Amino acid sequence: MTTKQKLVLIGNGMAGVRAIEHLLKLAPERYEITIFGSEPHPNYNRIMLSSVLAGGASLQEIIINDWNWYSENDITLYTGHTITRIDTDRKVVTSQQGVSVPYDTLLIATGSNPFMLPLPGADKEGVIAFRDIKDCETMIEAARSYKKAVVIGGGLLGLEAARGLLHLGMKVQVVHINDYLMERQLDETAARMLQRELEAQGMEFMLKKSTTAIKGKKRATGLVFSDGSEADGDLVVMAVGIKPNVDLARASGIEINRGIVIDDFMRTSAPDVYAVGECAEHRGIAYGLVAPLYEQGAVLAKHLAGVNTEGYGGSVTSTKLKVSGVDVFSGGIFNDGPGNRSLKIQDELGGTYKKLVIKDGKLIGAVLFGDTSDGAELFSMIKKEESIEGREKSLLLGVSPDQLAGGSGSGSARLLAMADDEIICGCNGVSKGTIADAILNKGCNTVGAIKTCTKASASCGGCKPLVEGLLQIYSGDSIGEPVKEGICGCTTLSRDEIVASISEMRLMSVNEVMNVLEWNNSEGCSKCRPALNYYLGMLFPEEYVDEKESRVTNERFHANIQKDGTFTVVPRIYGGITSPTELKKIAEVAEKYEVPLVKFTGGQRLDLMGIKKEDLPKIWSDLDMPSGHAYGKTLRTVKTCVGNTFCRFGTQDSMGMGVKLEKAFERMNAPAKVKLAVSGCPRNCAEASIKDVGVIAIDGGWEIHVGGNGGIKVRATEVLTVVKTEDEVLEWSSAYLQLYREQAAWNERTAHWMERVGLDYVKQALEKAEDRQALVGRLQKTLSLTSDPWKEIVQSDDLRKNFEPLAKPQPVNS
Repeated sequence: MTTKQKLVLIGNGMAGVRAIEHLLKLAPERYEITIFGSEPHPNYNRIMLSSVLAGGASLQEIIINDWNWYSENDITLYTGHTITRIDTDRKVVTSQQGVSVPYDTLLIATGSNPFMLPLPGADKEGVIAFRDIKDCETMIEAARSYKKAVVIGGGLLGLEAARGLLHLGMKVQVVHINDYLMERQLDETAARMLQRELEAQGMEFMLKKSTTAIKGKKRATGLVFSDGSEADGDLVVMAVGIKPNVDLARASGIEINRGIVIDDFMRTSAPDVYAVGECAEHRGIAYGLVAPLYEQGAVLAKHLAGVNTEGYGGSVTSTKLKVSGVDVFSGGIFNDGPGNRSLKIQDELGGTYKKLVIKDGKLIGAVLFGDTSDGAELFSMIKKEESIEGREKSLLLGVSPDQLAGGSGSGSARLLAMADDEIICGCNGVSKGTIADAILNKGCNTVGAIKTCTKASASCGGCKPLVEGLLQIYSGDSIGEPVKEGICGCTTLSRDEIVASISEMRLMSVNEVMNVLEWNNSEGCSKCRPALNYYLGMLFPEEYVDEKESRVTNERFHANIQKDGTFTVVPRIYGGITSPTELKKIAEVAEKYEVPLVKFTGGQRLDLMGIKKEDLPKIWSDLDMPSGHAYGKTLRTVKTCVGNTFCRFGTQDSMGMGVKLEKAFERMNAPAKVKLAVSGCPRNCAEASIKDVGVIAIDGGWEIHVGGNGGIKVRATEVLTVVKTEDEVLEWSSAYLQLYREQAAWNERTAHWMERVGLDYVKQALEKAEDRQALVGRLQKTLSLTSDPWKEIVQSDDLRKNFEPLAKPQPVNS
């Protein structure tokens, strides 16, 4: 048996792990792999951080390789470990926590660090970068307490940070030293169009401003500029660029310039030590875009696997991305210069712009704004340095010469003309050749299958039209049903097909459903198991026994797990109304278990944070209060204002109504989390108009609003009906929520469900009193069978064993 070589990867980011993915395909048995990552997460898509910040994606949704992937590939993973020493003589790396691992081959992929301007006051509280999950969490937390933010940097990163902060409800000013935005990716015309679009979204700009200091005492309160003007802000985000993270390499005696110096095979100056990604410098260039880094990783993997490769010759860069909802593309040399000539077309009404830069009959650069569908084809021409003489106008107008002459051209011809190494999916670095191989040789005949096999279109989805085009070209008659994507990759069945089958065949367990309905993966996955568990409980509330193992971690432990492995406990406080006795009880528990932080939540409750897993049953027992279900797909909160009990503007008892609603719906499982609010007058202090169900008091009655959302895509509620009594509020709210429970897809918020089915459909379904009563009856029957889960855990020795602490934290496969 051949002894495996020991390969150590420093850095658990996109570039290094992509190289490992390639290597596992080429030489799966050649290396024993150990990976060290400074962050406490598995490999995630850093490009999608702006979506996390804006609330459009969770950390779980941007994970590229989950914990299971490391185990399945026999990779030892140390998260939260920063390597502090490389001994290139003894070939050993050592982490800050004292773990030492020998290597035969070492790969450094430490990425880059955000560049922080050395300004007076830069060390103040409230001054951060925008680079990782921790930065996102800091911004989200700041937005709960502060309302003004200033972003230094009008490049891509700064604009994405600003967009996310706008979604969090903050007023945002963007400060930029140049006279127009994104000067590295856009020409002035496109930049001005982008600025107008972002201003319409609520962003403010201060251009040609040089920051000289950050004002404030302990916490930042704004910026001071060289011209004497100022900007106020409680949060200062620096997004002015990145610099290769070379400190470890420098300390280890490895040659560095701006980055770690590498050759065409990613070799550094130290024997058997390689570098890849943003930390590396190749032929004087340190790349900061994902496509070149993936190209480096592919070459390195071939080299390490012993596969013949010509080496890495550098990359012509392009940028195709969505800046705050606007599509932009740039590639090559896009600014006018000596010897260049440019063709431009601009549609102010349609919000599109296209510029081609030509030199010596060749396309050397392009800028697209609003419509980027031609980006891949144009970039391929830039890289090939091919002549476009005679085709300039057809390229500008996006049509073929035949179409200009009145003939018919084919969009497929453009895709066929692309080089195989052309990147189709920028988020995951998937080339045209990889997608073609998946279609031709791996049986991927649907977009869903391609997504599962290659990860193309699995992130932002912007490349889906190109993926569909390639599918049409290469699949031919064998193309699968284009809309036949199931609830996950384990099945082709839709939500409605699954629910109908469960009901008709009276399937009574998750495993039975997967077996009878012929799941591709007999064990299911983290997407389908919780969905099936919910559908079974919704259809058969009296007969089905909830499968705890099919619930997500937070629901299994009845608390929100935090990044450090501790949990938060949120007892229910009905309608945000509490008492001295209740407050004393919470305070005593917090002191007894040395809870590090007690915080008021946005839903008018108290959050006990930093609790050890083994203390959870004892804390709930001592609290003797219902769970606030802050962790579940269920009723979270009912927010209230003080109403006519105290407020001179109040017209109804909003607090009393809120308590009734919360007691009526607590423990109600749903396809997604549900939030309610009751405002005592149209001034709407409880923000009822952006809740799943909002109740607003008016003179002599109540308006019932539905389908609101305050997340990444803010959606105002629609008025379902107007009623006179509190009993009618409960009846209509119950009927609406049960209709949603029975018809929505798993993970589908009421706002998305309402957009799909429409208000008219909901009104028609609830129009008749007998139909409403039937829905109310089914909901009440379901709720009568539930109890607070903590009573079961506190009273059951078997369930309490789930909360016993692990003996010692272990690497993934130890």
